[in-house]
Amino acid sequence: MSLSLDRRGFLAGTAALLLAPRVAFAQAATERRFVFILQRGAADGLNTVIPYADPAYASLRGPLAIDAAGAIRLDGSFALHPSLAQFGALYTAGEALFVQAVASPYRDRSHFDGQNVLESGGTAPYQLKDGWLNRLVGLLPRPGEPAIALAPTVPLALRGPAEVTSYAPSALPAAGDDLLLRVQQLYAQDAQLHALWSAAMQARGMAGAAGLEGKRQDPAALGRMAANFLAQPKGARIAMIETNGWDTHGGQNPRLAAQLRALDTLVAALKQGLGDSWRQTVVLVATEFGRTAAVNGTGGTDHGTASAALLAGGALQGGRVIADWPGLAPAALYEGRDLRPTLGLDALIASVAAESFGLERERVGRVLFPQMAAGQGVPRLLRG
Repeated sequence: MSLSLDRRGFLAGTAALLLAPRVAFAQAATERRFVFILQRGAADGLNTVIPYADPAYASLRGPLAIDAAGAIRLDGSFALHPSLAQFGALYTAGEALFVQAVASPYRDRSHFDGQNVLESGGTAPYQLKDGWLNRLVGLLPRPGEPAIALAPTVPLALRGPAEVTSYAPSALPAAGDDLLLRVQQLYAQDAQLHALWSAAMQARGMAGAAGLEGKRQDPAALGRMAANFLAQPKGARIAMIETNGWDTHGGQNPRLAAQLRALDTLVAALKQGLGDSWRQTVVLVATEFGRTAAVNGTGGTDHGTASAALLAGGALQGGRVIADWPGLAPAALYEGRDLRPTLGLDALIASVAAESFGLERERVGRVLFPQMAAGQGVPRLLRG
């Protein structure tokens, strides 16, 4: 076998060690951190932030109804799913709040179209080509790459003209020091590959302590890895994390419990990893749309409209449930089947983003969501 073939095979093998090595960080103009966690698949908000006091809830949900006695009581109207124990503790500490009956402008029930509307910030699928999170990056007074997606590729929400990056761990076992040294020596004489390798090693150094190699789905490790990037003095100040598996058409109760437990673990690990920086952090968890109010014939729920958004972080003025509750009576349901939205997810995002970075709310709304309906007031969410 020739030397050139050996080199090509060696490069192909080592390329799998690190994904998305183009990571560069610049000094931040703000100490605030903003993390967007997307629940892909349409998370069921009615069994996440449970309207236990609504007289129609138990009858609509049937076997899926969660008894308030076993849930985490928030106030006289709502309780939290028992799998969200860490969120419950943050709520008690004033570091979490929940928004119920919230939805993007999308009113059909396609995952792909709904996610496109949510991530692009438009009012219809494929109306906008870039993402609202990328446009937020463009508003920040900071050079370089202040945003990172913890994903193999950059999601739509972060795509656009502003420079961002992505990082995901390899699914392979961790490479040994000897192999890494050999690759470094191999790349040393190639200016382009050497620069890429150096950037990859810098990113690996930031993420490596999380111990994610070979276990990409570990929520605690993912939370620690995100914290490693965000806690750096010259690290990212905006991050996006994708979570999958929220489409619960059948066997919902055990599946949703596992999903929420993983989300709870991820956010708890993020808080722990950030340390003192948690005080400057806001985490927003949202989904493309909710699920039907009534249980279906397979022990699950189908695609719906309004859902719940979860917020956490030391910067929050938490301990609240924000809801203009429409009720679950038959006449109150959207199209006779779904929780009716009473708050725009775009208005919520614009308010959180503006407050997080000290930006003027109306300007942020115009840039992030150009067609956002006027008059959707959101109360102040952050401290001070």
